[in-house]
Amino acid sequence: MKAFNNIAMLLALSATVCTAMLTSCSDEPDQENFYTFTGEMASDYLKSRSNFSSFAAVVEKASLMDLLASYGHYTCLVPDNAAFDAYLKQHGKSSLDELTVSECDTIARTHLVGNMYSTMDMNGTQLHDANMLHRPVQTIQGADDDGNPVIFLNTRGCHIYYDLKDDSVENAIMQPINQVLESSSGTIIEVLESNPNISTFCAALEATGVKDYVSNIPAEDTDYDYLTYDKYYYTSDFWKEVAWAPETKKTGFTIFVEKDSLLKAKYGIEPGQAGLRALYDLACTLYDPVFPGDVSAEGHKYENLRDSVNPLRRYMLYHFLNRQVQGGSDKLTPLIMQNTGKKLDGTTLGYDQNLLNPVDWHETLLPNTMAKVEYLTVPSQIGPSDSLQRYINRRYDDKWQFVGQKIIENVESEYVQDAVNGHYFYIDDVMAFSKDVQEKVQSMRIRMDFASIFPEMITNDLRQKGNYMTDDDSGTPDEQDTPTNGKNYYFPKGYLKDVTFTGNCAFVYRRPHWNFWSFEGDEFNIFGDYDFTFKIPPVPHSGEWQVRLGFCALRTRGVAQIYFDGTPQGIPMDMTLFITDNEMLGLTDLMPSENETTNMTAYEKIRQDPEQLAESMKAFRNLGIVRGPYGTYHTAGDEMTRWAGNWRTYRRILYQGQIDRDKEHYVRIRVASDGKQGNNNEFMLDYLELVPKSVYEIGGSDQTEDDL
Repeated sequence: MKAFNNIAMLLALSATVCTAMLTSCSDEPDQENFYTFTGEMASDYLKSRSNFSSFAAVVEKASLMDLLASYGHYTCLVPDNAAFDAYLKQHGKSSLDELTVSECDTIARTHLVGNMYSTMDMNGTQLHDANMLHRPVQTIQGADDDGNPVIFLNTRGCHIYYDLKDDSVENAIMQPINQVLESSSGTIIEVLESNPNISTFCAALEATGVKDYVSNIPAEDTDYDYLTYDKYYYTSDFWKEVAWAPETKKTGFTIFVEKDSLLKAKYGIEPGQAGLRALYDLACTLYDPVFPGDVSAEGHKYENLRDSVNPLRRYMLYHFLNRQVQGGSDKLTPLIMQNTGKKLDGTTLGYDQNLLNPVDWHETLLPNTMAKVEYLTVPSQIGPSDSLQRYINRRYDDKWQFVGQKIIENVESEYVQDAVNGHYFYIDDVMAFSKDVQEKVQSMRIRMDFASIFPEMITNDLRQKGNYMTDDDSGTPDEQDTPTNGKNYYFPKGYLKDVTFTGNCAFVYRRPHWNFWSFEGDEFNIFGDYDFTFKIPPVPHSGEWQVRLGFCALRTRGVAQIYFDGTPQGIPMDMTLFITDNEMLGLTDLMPSENETTNMTAYEKIRQDPEQLAESMKAFRNLGIVRGPYGTYHTAGDEMTRWAGNWRTYRRILYQGQIDRDKEHYVRIRVASDGKQGNNNEFMLDYLELVPKSVYEIGGSDQTEDDL
């Protein structure tokens, strides 16, 4: 972990705010962790209130009442008896006795979340933690029949009772609700086909073979058993920590869908099967300029919609992300900080939202393509669209103005949009990897947190979890199965697709902390005698690119040799070197101190002079590095501390040269430390940048890359 500024102040602040923050708690606590309280527990609450006796009976039959009598942090979404009467009638049952133990277990776990959420915390599109079935719980702000502000838990009318909300007991927050929540047990294809308003999209899924392709991918690796893996103990900087293997190994998708009404109104495309030819013609106009060499191919014809070069098949594949977001659009972009107090309220972890829109890049099922998802916060970059909304493939800056496609959070109330292996959203215009998207929208610096590079992180709900406001005790790591502040994870060999590593080593994900010198608060570390290879995300077009690694240097890290597509890239990369070391820049006017305030004062002056800024960038790049971004930060107390002024957080240029967008490319990291340098040769992966020559080439004072 990175060093902190003023640790005493941070610990004091953590003590003040931790009671207001969410703590992470995902599974049943061990028997040894059961506490005895004098106050009321969640179990007492259910047993002592007659209007919740049906739910209490279901919890008892599921053998979960002891859990709610134990130590833990839970949110209990409690259907009242009237809700159960309606549920039983809907399912053709006359009494609770007709529910099996398995059905009771499913119902109970659907309504239990391993974290405490008040209605004040429910200000996103879903609870940050899934329920105990590992399914998301959607949240929508609305009003009940009496006009009271309430939280709806799906699009079908279930809401928390206004007069009964936020009833706290010792181990939970109780949220009485007016319906029994249900999750679809169907696949994402079945969920899509159940909605008659997207008949053209579904007809194209069938005709192009994308339906069969997606249906044949298992939703979960049933041979994977996390209980066969031991805990992994490690030290980062001076912090001793423990990591677990992920509990699940799932595969899923996020799909963006155009409604029939949109296709008809904007493009004259008839609903259902009747619109296939017109949708194919539209796909030709979008994809033929991107793949001109395939226009004369046999597979391009309308009669061959299942062929890999067919434009309609390409059109459909691009609508599928290769990862499943949980519940709503919040996790399509970086974590939004909440309840932090003072100047950080409402900001994104690590982003200055006055300068940068939070952005994530996600690979799609169309080979070698990504979709850019952007959360609009910067006034100068909003233009003709809605702030605080998410858009796909949007670019609105001084160079290009493309509005992109707005993501519409919820479908009609009579349809579900979440499945066991996917989630879908409506969008307000057609989505495609068009020539403009390829050469204009995405021809920019692509910055990706490593947690968004690996699709398993989002699909298995591992990313951005835990109480980022609180640090663990560095001397005694929290080893219980439900650690107080959240889990770190390590990945067994073969868990992550397109990642291989050999040797006696471990690949660890460290949960977010607000004061980490890490982009978006989290980081990955490799330990041991590693030889680690990963596939880089695809670039939108072939040409000359830079591949950069963002990280934080520490004296306790190691040294590794970098390879790109099997070719070594210069001398080994030393993660112990600071910018201010004599082997690097030393103490100069560009970085005059190991004090961020002093450095930022100097850099603010440099930023005002384009020629000085260009010279500054050249000085860094002569060493194969780039200063830390100006628009990202870590925190000291309630203040943002920009990385541009930090002597540890910088970007290393791993490779500069030709990259072919039609091929896969790999970075290999092989340990080059002597023995067990530092903390077991620790090598940090924080974020990756893919930068086209048109952006990084410095040809004069008016052509510098922006420093954000």
